[in-house]
Amino acid sequence: MQKCWATPSCSVLRGATKSPIVRNETQVFRRRLQDVTVSRTGKPVIRVQGGRSSLGGHTATVFGATGFLGRYIVHRLASRGCTVVVPFREEMAKRHLKVTGDLGRVVFMVRPAALWTWAQQLNMLCQEHDLRNTASIEESVRHSDVVYNLVGRDYPTKNFDLEDVHVEGAERIAEAVAKYDIDRFIHVSSYNANKNSPSEFFRTKARGEEVVRDIFPETTIVRPAPLFGYEDRLLHKLAGVTNLLTSNHMQERFWPVHAIDVGTALAYMLEDDTTASETYELYGPSNYSMAEIAELVDKEIYKKRRHINIPKFMLQPAAKYLNALIWWKTTSGDEIEREYIDQVIDPKAKTFKDLGIEPGELRNFTFHYLVSNPDFADGRPHADTGTFLQQGYRSSAYYDLPPATEREKREEKKYLHVLDDQ
Repeated sequence: MQKCWATPSCSVLRGATKSPIVRNETQVFRRRLQDVTVSRTGKPVIRVQGGRSSLGGHTATVFGATGFLGRYIVHRLASRGCTVVVPFREEMAKRHLKVTGDLGRVVFMVRPAALWTWAQQLNMLCQEHDLRNTASIEESVRHSDVVYNLVGRDYPTKNFDLEDVHVEGAERIAEAVAKYDIDRFIHVSSYNANKNSPSEFFRTKARGEEVVRDIFPETTIVRPAPLFGYEDRLLHKLAGVTNLLTSNHMQERFWPVHAIDVGTALAYMLEDDTTASETYELYGPSNYSMAEIAELVDKEIYKKRRHINIPKFMLQPAAKYLNALIWWKTTSGDEIEREYIDQVIDPKAKTFKDLGIEPGELRNFTFHYLVSNPDFADGRPHADTGTFLQQGYRSSAYYDLPPATEREKREEKKYLHVLDDQ
């Protein structure tokens, strides 16, 4: 039972003139818990219907929450009343996640030093807080009953190569999950994960899947297709002026998927224990080539972006050295390699259909993500980002209203428009 204390309203007190006023009088209301379940490890968990101020029993740790997909899963978990633990390295990279949940729902964790002795604190403060720090990983998961691993890198850096992030980093997280016997572990991999792939990115993703399954057999593996959304590297890359050099004539084919749909699927897996030990391929309803998506983008922004095709044997070495010499994100040799690999769906893996989710179509969102916010017209911020976004890809010489809603379409049919010259 949960007790809720309430004080009589002022109108009731003013109307009670014949009896003495007792200002400290309280009433006790009782409400039953929505649902109480027992986890795999025997831990009782309170599950509620959700809501920003609801309080549930789940505690989730989300590694890689500061990335593109991270904000969508953190928002959904926090809005369901879960306590979300967010390990991070950079102070400025995690601030936007604080408002995705109610007060106290999103907890940031950079070091476990507050719980240790002075000598242990000194030792921890001298270490780098990253995927190589096993102690900080264990401290982040020890109080959780579900762990999400969203850590990934599509190009190597001087500190981390793809093997460090996708294999060794995933191995350390899986070992911490197995050590504390966490109920659920959901590992986000990638489409086309294959040990025999010519792309190092796909090879390391496949090895990471094998490692986490060997350590924690109940791991749920999720392979999302290329994502599109407000902060994506697909639509915005094609709409920008810097995407000039390409290869393979942009003939790479894949099923782009909405980032919000993937975030919803990851949230559903928290409460569905049948998803344990399963592999999910999450992809959109339609297959596109990169050139077809570029054509949709050009029609939306009223501009024709030029793309110069350079042969692979020339562009790939140049991209490799460019990525090694310049410290900001440009391109890499492995990204050029992936332009020659089409997406292949694993027929044995489960999909959105098994979760009861209908994925969104890419062409239905290009206006919202490239021109303006879909909720901008009615004065409300977007539910997942909490901001009003207006992209500057379309020139101010063009003006267009957002697509009419179903209600506006019905209202328009009620009136007969008559022209003056008729």
